[in-house]
Amino acid sequence: MTKSGNNRVGFVSLGCPKALVDSERILTQLKIDGYDIVPSYEDAQIVVVNTCGFIDSAKQESLDAIGEAISENGRVIVTGCMGKGDDARAIMDLHPKVLSVTGPAAYEEVVSAVHQYVPHTPVHDPFADLVPPQGIKLTPRHYAYLKISEGCNHRCSFCIIPAMRGDLVSRPIGDVMDEAERLVQAGVRELLVISQDTSAYGIDTKFRTGFWNGRPMKTRMQDLCEALGELGVWVRLHYVYPYPHVDNVIPLMADGKILPYLDVPLQHGSPEILKLMKRPAAAEKSLERIRRWREICPDITLRSTFIVGFPGETERDFEQLLDFMQEAQLDRVGCFQYSPVKGAAANELPDPVPEALKQERWERFMALQQDISAARLQAKIGRTIEILIDSVDEQGAIGRSSADAPEIDGKVYLDGITDLNPGDLVEAEVTHADEYDLWAG
Repeated sequence: MTKSGNNRVGFVSLGCPKALVDSERILTQLKIDGYDIVPSYEDAQIVVVNTCGFIDSAKQESLDAIGEAISENGRVIVTGCMGKGDDARAIMDLHPKVLSVTGPAAYEEVVSAVHQYVPHTPVHDPFADLVPPQGIKLTPRHYAYLKISEGCNHRCSFCIIPAMRGDLVSRPIGDVMDEAERLVQAGVRELLVISQDTSAYGIDTKFRTGFWNGRPMKTRMQDLCEALGELGVWVRLHYVYPYPHVDNVIPLMADGKILPYLDVPLQHGSPEILKLMKRPAAAEKSLERIRRWREICPDITLRSTFIVGFPGETERDFEQLLDFMQEAQLDRVGCFQYSPVKGAAANELPDPVPEALKQERWERFMALQQDISAARLQAKIGRTIEILIDSVDEQGAIGRSSADAPEIDGKVYLDGITDLNPGDLVEAEVTHADEYDLWAG
């Protein structure tokens, strides 16, 4: 039952965790303004679609979602990474019935558009209208994404993020910590720190001093990690470029202040390909850094993503990538076949790799990494690990260890254990492993 019958909004959120946080902020403001968020097209009086424009397949998914919303509802507002430049024009050309198109993180514009097309006079009911202090969340109650900045200062040749989201803009550290504290007070047991470049946090503000609970703090990665480590919950770092100052946060992991986990986007192991990609760190420096991290914190879990089939990638380059993988022995790896993105500088590079060869290299890469991942998981058998429970049914409980980020990494299965709840932290001994997951009891 709705409060006024004429203020119902449907919402479709696509893309990465950073876009998910944008969706949460828009939904929170709409809820504060008196709108009901409904789960179906037929109940909604307008639908907001938050798009992803990172690669062509994501753009197509976004266009399909817009088309479905128009077909099922008819009144659609579009926002997100496809809401700028040529992509925005493409949306209006393909779907001229769209009411409004705005770019990423355009919270005020989206909310204003909803007010324009679904005007109403809010009727305040203090028992029904309360918005929780942590805002509206699209993740389960026990974990949340904490976005610390927008944009990126890098100009990687395969990426159009700076064109979509602009240069780096770091959030004030006091605001970030206040949000983190509210989330923890609301029951969040795991904070996942996200941005386009977590290592660069505060560079744009010259590490300006901010305040949290009355104490001064620099707006920089180390200070943020130290403060988050005081909250008594899991803290997981994503999108960390391997700069030298990252070394300073590894002792926090060794001391149990934050999770011994780094998501480091390395992308390739060939110096020549990294140059063509315009990546900020060379492969040999990355290997040296990985060795240093493991010396400080032997239990650290390292996740990364790679691209095979980049323009100009020779068999020698690919072999260098495989050699890099053998030496790095990364725990968690994602691999993508290069896909041209409209507006990316890499589109102009010569010597494209044939599709069949991309596929063949991807299969060789994944076979190698599966062997590495399986061996690293097998080594955990017999160890007692801490597990955060995500779900429980009649078959047992499913959770994650400190080595597992939600949605992208493996799971830990506790078969037959049904007396737990999502958000519980338990310890159990690892009894079995395959290439991606663990079993414990």
